[in-house]
Amino acid sequence: MPDSPAVWCSHLRKRFRRHQAVHDVSLQVGRGEVVGLLGPNGAGKTTVIKMLLGLVTPDDGEVLLLGRPVGDPAARAGVGYLPELFRYQPWLSAAEVLALHVRLSGADVSAAEQRDRLDLVGLGARAADRVGGFSKGMQQRLGLAVALVARPRFVVLDEPTSALDPLGRADVRDVVLGLREQGVAVLLNSHLIGEVERVCDRVVVLERGRVAADGTLTELLGQRQVRLRLTGLTPQAEERLARAGAVHRGGDGPDVLTLSLRGDGQHPADDDERAVPELVRDLAALGVDVHAVEPVRVSLEDRLLGILRGAAQERAAREEHEGAVR
Repeated sequence: MPDSPAVWCSHLRKRFRRHQAVHDVSLQVGRGEVVGLLGPNGAGKTTVIKMLLGLVTPDDGEVLLLGRPVGDPAARAGVGYLPELFRYQPWLSAAEVLALHVRLSGADVSAAEQRDRLDLVGLGARAADRVGGFSKGMQQRLGLAVALVARPRFVVLDEPTSALDPLGRADVRDVVLGLREQGVAVLLNSHLIGEVERVCDRVVVLERGRVAADGTLTELLGQRQVRLRLTGLTPQAEERLARAGAVHRGGDGPDVLTLSLRGDGQHPADDDERAVPELVRDLAALGVDVHAVEPVRVSLEDRLLGILRGAAQERAAREEHEGAVR
C-alpha cells in the first residue's frame, strides 16, 4: 500500500505494573518524511517506538506499519531499526555483522552493496576489523549500517548520534537527508535538538506518555518576529506598524522595537518575504529612518521547553480538578 503512511498509530496505551508509560498517543510518519520524536526522559518515547515496531504489545490502540498490521512479517521486513542500546558479537568483523543481519532479514543484498553501506557510514576501511576493538562511535556507525542494509522503506533511529563526535553527527545528518531524497520515511528520536531542527520535516513532542505537540517546525515555532531600529516615528508610522503586527518595546534601547508579524499562517516564508520589505518601504515613505532590520529566530529548544512547561501546568490543573471532584 504505497499511498498509506509509513507508520500510523491511534490511541496507543501501555502500562507496566503500576506505571502508565503511554496514556494516549496517536501519530503518523508519511512516506519520505523525517519526523523528530522529542520529549524528556520518561516521556514514553522508546515505549512508543517499540509498540510501533511490534516489539511491545500495546494495552490498547492500533498500529499500521507500511500499510499492514504491525504483526505482519511482510511489513516488518521493510523496516530498519537502530535501537538506543545494542551490542554486537565482539569476535565478528564489521563485514560479518552486516552479513549476519542480511541473513536474518532474508533480504537479497549482495556483498558489494553491503560494502557500500559500510562506506556510507565511514567504516569501509574497517570492514575486516573485529567489532570488539571498535570505539563507541564506531559501534554507532555500524548500528546505522545494520539498520540500512536491507533497503528499508521506514527507518527508526533511537538516539543515533549519542556516541558520535561533531563530524559523526554531520555524517548521520547527511545519511538521513539522503534517505528522505530516496523516499524513505524516518522517525528520529534524539536529545540533540539542533540535529532534529536541521533534518526533520515535522516534530512530535511527548510529555508523560501523551502528545503535547505535533506539527511542522514552522507551526511549532509560532509567530515570526523582526527587530527594527527606527528613529523619527510619527503617529502615521505607529499606525502602519500596528497593522503589520504586535509591537513590543523595551530591553534594547528606546529606538529598538520587536514586531510579531501577522500572516495567514499557511505560507509564513512568503508572508515574511512580502511583509517586511513592504513595511520598510512604507515607513521610509512616512519619513521614518530605518537603521536596522533583523529577524528574530525562536529556537526549537526554547519552544520545546515552553511546550513541556505548558503541558505540565495543564496536567497539574487537571489532576487538581480530578482530586477536587473525588
